[in-house]
Amino acid sequence: MENLKLCDSDLRFMTIIWDNEPVTSPRLVELCFEKFGWKKSTTYTMIKKLSEKGFAKNENAVVTSLIPKAEVQSYESERIVEQAFEGSLPKFLVAFFDGKTISEKEAAELKRLIDEHKEG
Repeated sequence: MENLKLCDSDLRFMTIIWDNEPVTSPRLVELCFEKFGWKKSTTYTMIKKLSEKGFAKNENAVVTSLIPKAEVQSYESERIVEQAFEGSLPKFLVAFFDGKTISEKEAAELKRLIDEHKEG
């Protein structure tokens, strides 16, 4: 699963692709200029880089993802919990909720997810 690791700029760029795909490369240039202030050459370099890594493809000036966003998010979240919280989801949640409150709807959704993923 190591091949799903993206640096911050790659992840931000892939998010633009995921949120707009299929997206023409000229439109992607516009979006990256608006969001990041990137030049056309920077965007085309990123398209090439992520195509070579197997995350995206550019066919006939249309860019699409090859890896689902959810798959990368799952990998990244597991990596963060492992590296920063010794693999402990409770430690992660304590740090995440420090000083924050959540709505009743969010609490209900979290309870539902926990029940769905319990062992046994």
